[in-house]
Amino acid sequence: MNRFSQKHKEFLISQYVNEKKSTYEIAQELNTYPNKVRRALKSLGIELRDKSSAQTVAIASGRHEHPTKGKKRTESEKIAISDGMFSFWEDMDDDERGRRSELSKQQWANMSDEERENLRQMAAEAVRRASKEGSKIEKFLYESLTKEGYRAIFHKKGLIASDKLEVDIFLPELKTAIEIDGPAHFLPIWGEANLNRHIRADAVKAGLLINRGYVIIRIKNLIKNLSGKNMRNAFDKLLTELTKIEEKFPPLAKRLVEIET
Repeated sequence: MNRFSQKHKEFLISQYVNEKKSTYEIAQELNTYPNKVRRALKSLGIELRDKSSAQTVAIASGRHEHPTKGKKRTESEKIAISDGMFSFWEDMDDDERGRRSELSKQQWANMSDEERENLRQMAAEAVRRASKEGSKIEKFLYESLTKEGYRAIFHKKGLIASDKLEVDIFLPELKTAIEIDGPAHFLPIWGEANLNRHIRADAVKAGLLINRGYVIIRIKNLIKNLSGKNMRNAFDKLLTELTKIEEKFPPLAKRLVEIET
């Protein structure tokens, strides 16, 4: 570290934090070696990116191509990767979770106002698109039901005359409506007033459907970031309930079924 001048120190911070360059790229520019750059950054109190974060930054900047670009994985490979990632996050200790959280906060703090605004706009667009096209779990369940041989209708309207009521997925042969409810339906994420409106609307919707002879299955999605394994578990639970309905259509008092992811 003592071999780096103040000018070099400022250059290190600028290139690693602001320009998102790797220690290897910085070392090449300074005609030194990466380990020396890493030691210098650590001595300056800069949190080093882990391998995964470094790769993400390199791909986003266009300096490197994604390692799986152009490759098509089999369904079993996708499931194995998903299960592996699920186990990785489940087994992560609190210290590592805290470290990753702090790294994310630091990356956010180092972004320019323009970069932050771009991310906000992308997030808002994703929410708008999901409201029209369906959420990730809605699409997964719809596709999975179709593969299992069910005739499924996505975002079905008109189940009740003179009502604009819409259900996420409808199975006409089973007279079953499937609703996927996110955390905002159960937690005051947008405030108590919004939560109460959700609760009242959900209750009215369920009552109307049940009294018209339908079964309603509410999948309570309480997980902020769903993994592939979480969605497969939800689908397995859904299949169990659908099998029961196929065997014997439930009486009025048992036509509301709730599943938690």
